Amino acid sequence: MSKLKVIVLAITLTILSLTGVRAQQAPIFTNFTNSYAYINPGFAGLSEGVNLLGLYRQQWAGGFVDQSGNSMAPTTFLLTGDMPIRALGGGISFSVLNDQLGYEKNTNVGLGYSYHFDLGGSTIGIGVSASLLNRAVNFGSLVPGQVGDPLLNQLSDESGMLFDLSAGLFWQIPESFYVGVSGINLLESTSRTLGQGESAASFTTDRTLYFVAGYPFVLETMPTFRFVPSVNFMTDIASWQLNAGMKVIYNDLFSLGVNYRPQESIGLTVGLTIKDFVLGYAYDINTMGHNIPGSHEIALSYCFKLDTDRTPRDYRSVRYL
Repeated sequence: MSKLKVIVLAITLTILSLTGVRAQQAPIFTNFTNSYAYINPGFAGLSEGVNLLGLYRQQWAGGFVDQSGNSMAPTTFLLTGDMPIRALGGGISFSVLNDQLGYEKNTNVGLGYSYHFDLGGSTIGIGVSASLLNRAVNFGSLVPGQVGDPLLNQLSDESGMLFDLSAGLFWQIPESFYVGVSGINLLESTSRTLGQGESAASFTTDRTLYFVAGYPFVLETMPTFRFVPSVNFMTDIASWQLNAGMKVIYNDLFSLGVNYRPQESIGLTVGLTIKDFVLGYAYDINTMGHNIPGSHEIALSYCFKLDTDRTPRDYRSVRYL
């Protein structure tokens, strides 16, 4: 157990000590409890089944257009999957992220592995993942605020391929409590130089640190209802964002929830479970003012349990809440 504590402490300190960010913040989701396989490689395989998630988010729908009428609002598509591999002592995961922000497009593909420490009543996953990011910007379509901008005059369509690493720790007591700490794009890789002289620039990956926690519970007086409070704190050091949510699940079939982001939005969520599929929808009501419209998010997840060699237990996973 002492060896385990040393490993956990070392990884946690490594993640939290890698600071100094020069890139934009990573995408954020209202259905964040469904996307742990993307933000924390330590989670891979902890749900003891084959899990797939497809998530689409349209932020500030219809609110921002360029001079030609093209939408500039961020749109994000995320596909993740994870499953346990007992022969490897843990689980594996993959993720595909496509993020469009105006004239910038990011495509990220990642593969991860998590080693599991079985503690009897709980499990700790310590994981790492590697990713390839293709970042592209159509500089030729940008309209500079200052005529004759030296950088935009040199560039047209530019792209760069970047490699990076992520690491995470995820501890769960199923149907009781979970907590995770992770960092994605820890190397904050830099691409080749774009432009020349004082106008030179380059692409970088977005180093982001995460802390997540949740406490699902059932009241004795309301056995058909399951309450799932959860929190997700993310920061790139230059800025931070907090998601605080509460979901109520009725008879493992229907769910209603609310999510709050300070000084940004209040999100309303609804979900429906059909056999091994969970369909969820979220709408974020903007609280920033300035006539900024709301955001839509839809998620479809699939969870297929696998027979394992572990000692039988009488609990279920918190993978899809």
